[in-house]
Amino acid sequence: MAKMTAVFLPGNKQVEVRTVVVPEPGPDEVLVEIHASCICRSDLSLYYGDAVISGGDSNQFICGHEPAGTVVKVGEAVTEFGEGDNVAVYLGVGCGACQHCRTGHFYLCRKWKCLGFTMDGGNAEFLKVPARNLLKTPKGMSHLAAAISTDAFGTLFSACRKVGVTGLSTVGIWGLGPMGAAGTLAAKAMGGRVVALDPIEERRTFARNLGADLVLDPRDRNAAEAIREFSGGEGLTGAIDCSGQPAAHDMALDCAAPMARIALVGENAETRIRTSDHMIRKQLTVFGSWYFSIDEYDDILSLIRTHDVDLERLATHTFDLAEAETAFRMFDNRETEKAVFLR
Repeated sequence: MAKMTAVFLPGNKQVEVRTVVVPEPGPDEVLVEIHASCICRSDLSLYYGDAVISGGDSNQFICGHEPAGTVVKVGEAVTEFGEGDNVAVYLGVGCGACQHCRTGHFYLCRKWKCLGFTMDGGNAEFLKVPARNLLKTPKGMSHLAAAISTDAFGTLFSACRKVGVTGLSTVGIWGLGPMGAAGTLAAKAMGGRVVALDPIEERRTFARNLGADLVLDPRDRNAAEAIREFSGGEGLTGAIDCSGQPAAHDMALDCAAPMARIALVGENAETRIRTSDHMIRKQLTVFGSWYFSIDEYDDILSLIRTHDVDLERLATHTFDLAEAETAFRMFDNRETEKAVFLR
């Protein structure tokens, strides 16, 4: 049997690079040779041993939920994809029959599995997935850009759409790690003016280079006033939090204009909302935004194409699978932003 290299995260900051058998696709599945697979902040929950998505013994699964590559084998029932197709992979594998699956929200399926958490993921040489989870990528798009187009850019595209970003919008983005940086690109491509906030100077500089209109340290006592002045006095028409920090939530709610929409993207156990001040008096809409529906991917690709969005700019470091221990250690220490395994 053919063998491949794969990465596992057993917890306690341990990383194991193992040799395992290349999986064989079933009738409605495909085998993808992986050429790019991103590390995400949520992967660190596996790295530490406290998975944010549970449903089995996570350390038995190959990690990685943002892969892209080339189809090398298809099951006998697969008709829409063929060998040689370049694809990215949608991270949620649903039953395919429930209401949520039929509307493209596989991750809301009661029986769903998640790449890299509750089934084998993409930090490997090959990945077996249902054909319905493939996202065909256009000619000329690199595997690196394709991988970033999913969880990082796709998630923030969906959040920006839910917030209602247009050319009339002034949007605050809290937390300028890989997600916040992707949100800056997405919001700018949609026409919005972006206020980018992060306590780390290097991240603020990066956001400015990505096109953010106003870059602030949220710890600055004058930051809220600067937002009000920049927005013409009313406040932000929308906000996206990628930090998961309650202080950022407070600031976003305080700086939001009446009737604004606020998306919470960063993982967080709990937060505080001043119901009267934030919700009733200002009529704010606050909601969670986790991933994108699979039917949004054509629009994601369209925005990337029509606005010439350079997703490769988000990748600050690339690694070989054999360097997985170094990659996760550097990512954990914030010595990288978006880190990607490339083959």
